[in-house]
Amino acid sequence: MRKVLYIFGQLSDEDIEWMSRAGRRQRTLDGQVLLREGEQVSHLFIMLEGVVTVAVSGLGVVAELGSGEVIGEMSFVDSAPAAATVTAVGGGTVLALDKRDVAQRLRAEPGFAGRFYKALAIFLADRLRGTVDRLKPGDTNSLARDEIMEDELDPGIVDQVSLAGVRFERMLKTLLGAPAV
Repeated sequence: MRKVLYIFGQLSDEDIEWMSRAGRRQRTLDGQVLLREGEQVSHLFIMLEGVVTVAVSGLGVVAELGSGEVIGEMSFVDSAPAAATVTAVGGGTVLALDKRDVAQRLRAEPGFAGRFYKALAIFLADRLRGTVDRLKPGDTNSLARDEIMEDELDPGIVDQVSLAGVRFERMLKTLLGAPAV
């Protein structure tokens, strides 16, 4: 859940409302593949409910992601095919944002573009730092662990976490009250 707080902490209420309107709430079924390694990615996903596994060829499952996680952000930034396969475990719900809609909003709203890319940069930096820390020699921790490590959160980001949590809860109430496709 904390990952989405990085993003929602940087975005405005208007940005979150736009995402809720522009996105499509989608149910996931057990075993449903959201992203397939090596294939182009057409959507950016925000996990609303449920769990997905992230698997990489030659490594197996490297992570489990739950509510509040963002999926497909790397391919959104660089337009490269998916680096991993993301599969739903049990049922769940995601907010699917079409990359074309987000790209259009980025072009039309420079303020949104600045906030959105800053949020993604913070999110990706956190993910990379966590991965590097878990791969240090002598570390017996697995890549699948998603704990907050000591001094992991930047104090400037922590200030926005409470507001981000309120924004995410508002999005959940809005989206979970609407029928899923």
